[in-house]
Amino acid sequence: MSVYTVHEPPLRTAGALAEPDRFVFVRDGFYWWAFLLTPIWMLRHRLWLVLAVYIAISAAIDGALHMLGASAAATIVVGVLISLLVGFEAATLRRVTLRRRGFRNVGVVSGDDLEAAERRFFDAWVRQRAARIGAQPAAAAPPASSAPPALGMSEASGVIGLFPEPGGQP
Repeated sequence: MSVYTVHEPPLRTAGALAEPDRFVFVRDGFYWWAFLLTPIWMLRHRLWLVLAVYIAISAAIDGALHMLGASAAATIVVGVLISLLVGFEAATLRRVTLRRRGFRNVGVVSGDDLEAAERRFFDAWVRQRAARIGAQPAAAAPPASSAPPALGMSEASGVIGLFPEPGGQP
């Protein structure tokens, strides 16, 4: 099971409701693509400042190794170690960038994959939101005689998807 931190974007206007489709889930753990293709991974995730610092540090270390007369093998090993460090700290780099952009860390959730983690988080989020405004959350499963839930967005919960109510069945 993977563990994700959930980040809520800043509200676009004062008094607006949070937009669930803009939430960002950041998985804990090692990022292989950040290790193998470090600069491309940083560009993909729009980590501009992180990329600039990475380039500056890599250039400074390469320059220092060149001035010390290090072999090409030593330079390659140092480059791989820097990429390995980025692979291990990729999630932290994304979280710092999100916080700098005004995102709020609103929770931690675990799931077998991203989709399961999203489903688990938004199920709890809708229930908490409903309790906050005094409404009762929807029943876990509709009665057998009732029509299946409508596809799309539910007016009561604001959840988008095939199962508009938490725990809803097809």
